[in-house]
Amino acid sequence: MFGYIGTRVLLVLPTLLGVTLVTFVLTYVLPGNPALVKAGPLATPEHIAEMERRMGLDQPMAVQYWRYLRGLAHGDLGESHTTGRPVLEDLLQRVPATLELTLAALLVALAVGIPLGVVAAVRRDGWLDHVSRLVGVGGVAMPTFWTGLLALYVFFYALGVAPPPLGRLATGITPPPRVTGLLTVDAVLAMDGRALASALHQLVLPALVLGFSVMAPLTRMVRATMLEVLESDYIKAAWAAGLPRRTVVYGDALRNCMIPVITLLGVVFGFLMAGNVVVESVFSWPGIGNYAVAAMMSKDSGPIQSFVLFVGVVYVFVNLAVDLVYGLVDPRIRLR
Repeated sequence: MFGYIGTRVLLVLPTLLGVTLVTFVLTYVLPGNPALVKAGPLATPEHIAEMERRMGLDQPMAVQYWRYLRGLAHGDLGESHTTGRPVLEDLLQRVPATLELTLAALLVALAVGIPLGVVAAVRRDGWLDHVSRLVGVGGVAMPTFWTGLLALYVFFYALGVAPPPLGRLATGITPPPRVTGLLTVDAVLAMDGRALASALHQLVLPALVLGFSVMAPLTRMVRATMLEVLESDYIKAAWAAGLPRRTVVYGDALRNCMIPVITLLGVVFGFLMAGNVVVESVFSWPGIGNYAVAAMMSKDSGPIQSFVLFVGVVYVFVNLAVDLVYGLVDPRIRLR
């Protein structure tokens, strides 16, 4: 098992180097001049040229990439022209908000998607199976910005049961002392019931919207895999042996269909961390997605480059975690 883990970790290193190269090249070839943005629209050509020299933009691409790698090694992601602070500081402040929303949405998708997929496969062509198909098609077909706006209209404007989309806490609520950055966890640690209730109230609707978008493919994957496993010989032998229904369905069939589900979960988690940009914008959620959108609107290259790099690194480490979980779920993988 240790050899399996070591091999997977070593494979991550060249992948990370490739991520940094792609991130730098994409930012390098994009139109626009970061020096012009930093100097301002009224700057003279001489001032812009001096700013380019200070920022190193007059150097060859290879020199700029090497300087970029050295900065990454020292935790230097540059400075945001919009906030006037280091990009790393801004990301560390906003990542917990995105992570909290991502984990809540993933919990919603798992709590609904997996049981719905299992029941749809066990009761094939029943009414629950038709509901799962409808959910699957609807979740894939409807974009998150539309479902987010629709949810706001129904639950906030029409019914008045959802809070206004003004961030992670209601107006007038003092945030708990920052420990993890996750407001729900920090409120529990501080035993602040008022802050916990407000954080959960603000979190529910965006988590449901984001969770619905990934619950659909998860339900379809579980259903398709379960149908295939339920037709296998060892499941038919388990039924013939008179084993309890719960043991056959959840003990044998569900465990043996977890490999493709785990693969999808890794992709889903990476998608949630990167793809919640629209949801964060709709609900004014102060995460890295909203931060990246604000940077794009102001042509702030540092945060944009760091956001793309962060998403790439998240995908790399999520795939590494998926590979390690493979070895725990299926011991045959560790022997390859």
